[in-house]
Amino acid sequence: MSDLPNLLLVDDDDTFRGVLKRALEKRGYAVSDADSVETALPLVEANPPEFAVIDLKMNGASGLVLVQRLHELDPNTRIVMLTGYASIATAVEAIKLGATQYLSKPANAAEIVAAFGHHASSDTAFDAHPATIDRLEWEHINRVLQEQHGNISATARLLNLHRRTLQRKLAKRHVVD
Repeated sequence: MSDLPNLLLVDDDDTFRGVLKRALEKRGYAVSDADSVETALPLVEANPPEFAVIDLKMNGASGLVLVQRLHELDPNTRIVMLTGYASIATAVEAIKLGATQYLSKPANAAEIVAAFGHHASSDTAFDAHPATIDRLEWEHINRVLQEQHGNISATARLLNLHRRTLQRKLAKRHVVD
């Protein structure tokens, strides 16, 4: 058995998960990983981790389900919730369910390790530089487009936009905050 602290990493993006796993291992964690809540639950039930990094939105169940289960098994588990679709509502929900910290993607290993040291509370500070309207619009459009499997016409209908207007918005590069 390893003396390293055990960490569970759950994210459905294989590339991101692989890179983050290697970076966390270099920082002294014994990392086990899963690509969904459903595949992570048996790992958690068998051996609750000391630390966890969980993506919010994945195929299948929400990462919030896993946060709640981890907290039920061991309230001392340090849980960092990651998401590409940050909002105050999901941040509050994650903290209420037992997350230690809530970070927007892309988050690097150093930010995640630092987040393990923070203590969750009702007055958890949020980013002093909230996302701009342009960034939020761009992220929303891309999320809907992804949910429609890249179908521009279906996305335009759902967003109540003309197809060419949507194409122009997608052609613009992501606005950096």
